[in-house]
Amino acid sequence: MSVKKIAFIGGTGPEGIGLALRMASVGHRVLIGSRTQERGKEVSERILAEVPDANVYGGTNQEVVNDVDVVFLTFPYSGQEATLKTLVDDLNNVIVCNVVAPLEFVKGIGAVAQDVPGNSAAEEAAVQLPDSRVVAAFQNMSAEKLMKLGEPVESDVLVCSDDHEAKGVVIELANQIDGVRGLDGGALSNSRYVEMLTSLLINLNRLHKTQTSIQVVGI
Repeated sequence: MSVKKIAFIGGTGPEGIGLALRMASVGHRVLIGSRTQERGKEVSERILAEVPDANVYGGTNQEVVNDVDVVFLTFPYSGQEATLKTLVDDLNNVIVCNVVAPLEFVKGIGAVAQDVPGNSAAEEAAVQLPDSRVVAAFQNMSAEKLMKLGEPVESDVLVCSDDHEAKGVVIELANQIDGVRGLDGGALSNSRYVEMLTSLLINLNRLHKTQTSIQVVGI
């Protein structure tokens, strides 16, 4: 696979950092976006400390989306609508990989999947970004495991999209993470089921004191 220029919007949280570390470690150009330039630069320096030969830059969300191949959305669901509203024109014809899983934490229960009016965060993103190539993936992957660069991540990644070519690019990116297998998860409408699994995995982690992921057998 050719080297990609990959931006992470909201890339300063655990999932964004973990995915950015993995992409930087296999040679991709990585750009870390945040609401503030200082925070973006701080995380880019952290990545450079772990991957000394990384090609990495940190700045504001607006600064990192220029002329990129793939954009990862790695922020909480609560910020999706407002964040995308400011970036819609910058993401035309760009592959946008939505990692967002809508959930909330309820006392005495744990993580609970939220009801999403558009059926899934990825489908809502596709409505907001009509000229982008929206893909849903990586919602079920442990950020903690991603950040342990020396260890493989035993996980399948279900990749959902209505854009076959964009889906293929994200599957290839997933396959470049040691131990990971990217799987075609069908249409973007299937993303609602993948997103909902995240709350179950979080609750299993708390119950069993571990970091779970999913693997599909028989394929």
